[in-house]
Amino acid sequence: MMKTPYLEVTYRRGRAIAAYYYLPRRPGQQSVRTRRVEAGLLVDYARGGRPIGVEITTPGALSVAAFNRVLRELGFPSVTREDVAPLIAA
Repeated sequence: MMKTPYLEVTYRRGRAIAAYYYLPRRPGQQSVRTRRVEAGLLVDYARGGRPIGVEITTPGALSVAAFNRVLRELGFPSVTREDVAPLIAA
């Protein structure tokens, strides 16, 4: 089981074009449903309704406050600016 959330950022020509915040999940769990929760933020859910990740479709416009609202709504701890520094720097 992946126990710690982590951020993965995709770059093109040195610019962040997308990001994914992986939430704790069991090995092999896959998304079966996606829900838009904020502008530029989509939550992926596994079978059974468990949230498994947050797609960040506009990384350059990420609001840490909005991201933290989504995480709290899902029952996960907030992030700090340092946790998402690669996106803020982009």
